[in-house]
Amino acid sequence: MTPDPLERVQLGGTGLNVTRLGLGGAPLATYFWGNEPEAARSAVVRALDAGIRHFDTAPLYGLGESERRLGSVLSEVDRDRFVLGTKVGRLLRPSGADLDERDAVFDFSRDGVVRSLEESLERLGLDRVDIVHIHDPDDHLEAAISTAFPALAELRSQGVISAVSAGLSSALTSLVRETDLDCVLLAGRYTLLDQGALQDFLPLCVERNVAVIAAGVFNSGVIADPKPGAWFDYAPAEPDVLQKVQDLSAICARHDVPIKAAAIQFPLAHPAVACAIVGMRDGGEVDENLRLCATEIPDELWTEMRDEGLLDDRAPSPGSHLGGGG
Repeated sequence: MTPDPLERVQLGGTGLNVTRLGLGGAPLATYFWGNEPEAARSAVVRALDAGIRHFDTAPLYGLGESERRLGSVLSEVDRDRFVLGTKVGRLLRPSGADLDERDAVFDFSRDGVVRSLEESLERLGLDRVDIVHIHDPDDHLEAAISTAFPALAELRSQGVISAVSAGLSSALTSLVRETDLDCVLLAGRYTLLDQGALQDFLPLCVERNVAVIAAGVFNSGVIADPKPGAWFDYAPAEPDVLQKVQDLSAICARHDVPIKAAAIQFPLAHPAVACAIVGMRDGGEVDENLRLCATEIPDELWTEMRDEGLLDDRAPSPGSHLGGGG
């Protein structure tokens, strides 16, 4: 069954309803990403007009630019039209003598979490966000579990936020086991290239009704363009990675399916996964990703990938199951 990118599904037990395809806000920024304000605005406007109702951002993305640009559009529409997530764990602070320069400084303390959320709301121009992710706590697990999570859980109990989450590419199992997370944003660990989350993490999320938001479905871009110099997990891809993507691409080509369509749809088949977040730079990329998510993919494509040893046999095929994250 081909996923409907605009289908609304419940995010675990939160009561929040998100579209199966959401807009990732990192590429909205000029800083780091080279995107211009007009293009960023067109992405958000087009996403809203098309029916996307899930948006994700963070202070780190463009050192505040993503939040400001996303908020400049979202603050103009009915707040109940969308679900918005941002992140805590880094504070933007002046760098050196130039007060206009900013650095992102790790801070998982209770005060740091509260300040981060307050500053995000100011940049967004909104009075609330729905989901707050603990951002990249891989090297700060003790603080994330002992201080950041309790601070967010308190805000959740007060009704200030609706869902507490964590966003990272590893170490999520400990957080799910030791805290009462509502959902997690899993970056690059359940994709066509990397199905490592199948072993322990995704079954644990199903068991605890923790909804998974799939991110990094293109693994830093190598799936979209597997050429020498392409990046995989934030570093230049090794030859074996490039070869695997080329093998996957060859199978997709034989079935006349864009590999990016397979990459977006693959994680959505797992019962733990509620939705996918994809970075989109402008309105054209919004339309492209909507088309890719709704592209018909024959079951034979997934069978061939398995037969070639490119997909884990335990991974549900999009044609055989449609996930929902609880």
